This record gives sequence, C-alpha cells and structure tokens, in this order.
Amino acid sequence: MKPGLNYTFHHFGIPSAVPLPHGIHSEKVGMYTEDNPGRFRVQWHYFNDDSPLHELLRTVPHVAFKVDDLAAAIEGEEVILGPYEPIDDYRVAVINDAGVPIELIQTDHDDETLWARAKSRQGSIYR
Repeated sequence: MKPGLNYTFHHFGIPSAVPLPHGIHSEKVGMYTEDNPGRFRVQWHYFNDDSPLHELLRTVPHVAFKVDDLAAAIEGEEVILGPYEPIDDYRVAVINDAGVPIELIQTDHDDETLWARAKSRQGSIYR
C-alpha cells in the first residue's frame, strides 16, 4: 500500500477448480463468476482452459480494494491486467504483489450499483 492513498476492502476472489453452475460467463476473458451466498463479499471464479488472463489470476486468490486514484496506485507496480473498464464506470487494474494478485478499483458507484451492473451484464467484459 502506498502512503497517501486510501485503500478500502471491496472483495475476495477465489479461483475454483470446479465449474460454477450459477456463474455469470464472460466469453471475452474465459471466466465464470459467482457470488458466494454468505454475508461477506467473496466471489468464485472458474476459468476456461483458453482464458487469456494472467496465470496468477487463474490460480491464486486475490483481494480487491477500492482506491481514490487508480493511476497513482499502480504507478511503479507490475500491472498484470488493465487498467480497463470491465463494468461501465468501474476502472480496474490488477498488480502482482510478490506473487499475489491485488485488484485495484476506482469508481464513484456504490457497491449495490456495481453488483447489480455485474449481475445484469452491464459492461464491456460481457459484450
């Protein structure tokens, strides 16, 4: 974490070795995403064999943080994905932090709006 930047927990993402029957599929990145039914924000991710995403994202759990300034948060970091906008008005980059993928998010939307947009496939990741 960089001094002067605010990092707010957003979710955990866990790769799944088994298909997700209720997952939302993104053909573009070869991934299914399914929210865990518990009280905490945990997402399961199942990847197609031909997914173009970085191996760390496909094999190692990640933690995601909202940040105020995505550009500053990724400056000087090893960026393994993005920055890009997978869901409208939701900017994301993933960095490699000593072998652990860390997702960094910049958005003005509240979490309810973001989760609703993801579930209704409102974003470039689903087009």
